[in-house]
Amino acid sequence: MKFSKRVLLRLKNKNKKLKPQKFKKLKRQNLRGLIKGTSNRPRLSVYRSHKNIYVQLIDDKTSTTLISCSTLDRDLKLAMPSKNNCNSSELIGKKIAKLSLEKNINKVVFDRGRYFYHGRIKALADGARIGGLEF
Repeated sequence: MKFSKRVLLRLKNKNKKLKPQKFKKLKRQNLRGLIKGTSNRPRLSVYRSHKNIYVQLIDDKTSTTLISCSTLDRDLKLAMPSKNNCNSSELIGKKIAKLSLEKNINKVVFDRGRYFYHGRIKALADGARIGGLEF
């Protein structure tokens, strides 16, 4: 089910029976209709928790993950002092760009999920651009 932003906000504000997890799921499904990844131009999906950040390159036609990277990777864990800041997100962006260029993937579709393009998400995108990816 796809809803417009107006309907989503109305459901959130007026219908107190709609739980936060259900609202997040509806919002995510609405966004998924707009962003699709292919084998030539996969989707760069970002998940951010309080402590870590995770990135995947996904081909939506075959529903497979081509490349994944996170702050929990062993070689990156030793290189960064803290995992939950913008510097570590930029390192993750550079790492995913390096791995994708090894597989001859230059262009991606950036999927920030439900997060604002600010802070760690923006640092990750800038790091990926510095590494050579085109959005």
